[in-house]
Amino acid sequence: MDRISALRNVEDALAAFERGDCSLSELEADVRAILRTYAADFEGDLRAYRASGAGSADGLVVLAASAPEARDRVAALVDEPGDFTVSPVE
Repeated sequence: MDRISALRNVEDALAAFERGDCSLSELEADVRAILRTYAADFEGDLRAYRASGAGSADGLVVLAASAPEARDRVAALVDEPGDFTVSPVE
């Protein structure tokens, strides 16, 4: 999914929310799914990585050129990342 498609899908989800066709929690789920699809399908030098662990980093997805870079990005985004690993999102 390219950036324009992702933005259009988010816009469609917002329009459905504004019409009353979905709840806020449904809107959040739709937007989260759109963003995850965008990240997983990202084309270019970067790739999506997901953090797994017991700390606040668990489940965080970042774009990075390598696993070590992804680990650094995750650690920079949360106050207490705890022990975690990163793996490519397939």
